[in-house]
Parts: sequence; structure tokens; C-alpha cells
Amino acid sequence: QVQLVESGGGLVQAGGSLRLSCVVSGRTLSIYTMGWFRQAPGKEREFVAAINWSGSSTYFTDSVKGRFSISRDNAKNTVYLQMNSLKPEDTAVYFCAAERWYTAQDMAVLTPTRGSWGQGTQVTVSS
Repeated sequence: QVQLVESGGGLVQAGGSLRLSCVVSGRTLSIYTMGWFRQAPGKEREFVAAINWSGSSTYFTDSVKGRFSISRDNAKNTVYLQMNSLKPEDTAVYFCAAERWYTAQDMAVLTPTRGSWGQGTQVTVSS
């Protein structure tokens, strides 16, 4: 069983940046496609970004394209979400998820009952 732990969240002003990290343990990271999701208060969890096992393919939801990037360091068992030009509407709890045999685009439809998930890290963007 794989375990995921997110970190890097916090409070930032609009226009600022944060980098989230997700450390994977229990299995080697390189076999998993990784994704980031977020859930704002009163809203459903939504897909943010994903990266395939090698890092050669990424996929983003439209609202973060050009502002967020995703990367991975398989040697460090870590996936990153770099968030720039943050907006108040980016405020949410951010979760990372891992699933095998998915493409980066497939991760956009990953349900909470599939894959492995972390506990989340809070990101708050003030206006």
C-alpha cells in the first residue's frame, strides 16, 4: 500500500506563489501516475493537474493553465505542484493522488474510491 503526504500549503496574497510537495512511501513512485486535486468549502473535489510516470506528459484543468506546473522527482519519491499568480478562487484543500496504469489525462476522472490519496494541505489566497 502506498502512502502520500502533502505539504507546502499556507496563506498567501493574491498574485503570490506556493509550491506543494507530495512525498510517496511504501512503493516506488515511478510506477504511478500522479495527480493533484482540490476541494473548496461546500464544493466537490476537482481535478487540478496530473503527470505520468516518467514526467513526459502533463495535463491541467483549464482554470490553472499557464499558472500552475507539475513535476516529479522519482529519485526523491516526490511530486510537486508549483502555483503562481494565485487567485482567491484557488483557495482549497489540495490533495495528491496516485494511480497505476492511468495516463495523465485519465487522472482527471479519478474518483475518491480509486487510487491512493493523501490527507491534503490547506491553501488560502487572500484578496
